[in-house]
Amino acid sequence: MNTYGDMFRVTVFGESHGKAVGAVVDGCPANLPLSEEDIQKELNRRKPGSSIFSTPRKEDDIVNVLSGIFEGKTTGTPICAIVYNKNARPKDYSLIKDTPRPGHADLTYKLKYKNYDYRGGGRASGRVTVGHVIGGAIAKKLLSYTYNIKIVGYTIKIGKIKGDFNYYKNPDIFEDEKSLESLIEKIESNPLRCPSMNEKEMEEYVLNAMKNKDSVGGVVEIIVVNVPVGVGNPIFNKLNGELARGLMSINAVKGVEIGRGFESTELYGSEMNDEMYFDEDKNIRFRTNNCGGILGGISCGTPIVIRIAVKPTPSIGKKQSTINLKTLENTEIEIKGRHDPIIVPRIIPVAESIVAITLADLMIKGGFIHPCSL
Repeated sequence: MNTYGDMFRVTVFGESHGKAVGAVVDGCPANLPLSEEDIQKELNRRKPGSSIFSTPRKEDDIVNVLSGIFEGKTTGTPICAIVYNKNARPKDYSLIKDTPRPGHADLTYKLKYKNYDYRGGGRASGRVTVGHVIGGAIAKKLLSYTYNIKIVGYTIKIGKIKGDFNYYKNPDIFEDEKSLESLIEKIESNPLRCPSMNEKEMEEYVLNAMKNKDSVGGVVEIIVVNVPVGVGNPIFNKLNGELARGLMSINAVKGVEIGRGFESTELYGSEMNDEMYFDEDKNIRFRTNNCGGILGGISCGTPIVIRIAVKPTPSIGKKQSTINLKTLENTEIEIKGRHDPIIVPRIIPVAESIVAITLADLMIKGGFIHPCSL
């Protein structure tokens, strides 16, 4: 399955060291103002070589839109966008052809498909998420244009170090547009995309792992504001279920929480429940947002709060045990090539994209956005 979504569909293609990667986006309504710059802006956030904590592989990731946009607006036909691989070095991976890397999909892909492009992980590489971000850029523009929906992701934990900033400590920031814009600027101004005061401590943690030829993981929080009430369904196609399904499709993601998540297991019902009241204009309000913006699988109007667990990058310089599928012998592997010591900051635009695609799909299916034209 290379396509995600039912009404708003994103099909991703390409391999890490193939000719190109990209996406075909079908189901985007006509007349959405859209340009290559809209997509390029998001790809620039994901591209490699942008900090000391990302792979030294240098790719400009310049997008070329081949179809679906005319005179600055979508036409309602499939949008095909492609990014050519300019700095591929497949020879770096010749030594691992028959020795699957621990933590990677090498073994399962080889056993399932037999014919496996092992160069940089091929189809299982994080490079394939260029297509996710292309689809996400279009979905973000659609959501912003129709409902002023904003999606903001940031790091709240690196390895064992917790940041001092998260939604539940600073909920008011997400209710004020100027404060939110300032937060986004802060997030994008440091290499870990972390707005916490102890971000430098996190940097040192990663640098120490790099010195030891190791890698680290972390936790990302994603907040979505201005989602209207009623998105999602009560049994199957729940909003929280679809978000979790999409986010778990990202290779490095090992867990998803909504709202208080696992912390809710420690709370009493009286602490977890979000009490309601009418404001002066008789609008329904919540005193808290422990549910994370979703009740019964349906958006309730408060910010959607999501956290994802991101595992350490599996490609590390330390010697590890593995097997040789050709000789049927036990062996050791020392991974060469260019790899991220931490994938957390670069996964943020990918995760935001999956959230945007999921919302766009559900909002078209639910009648919030007309499927044909805006």
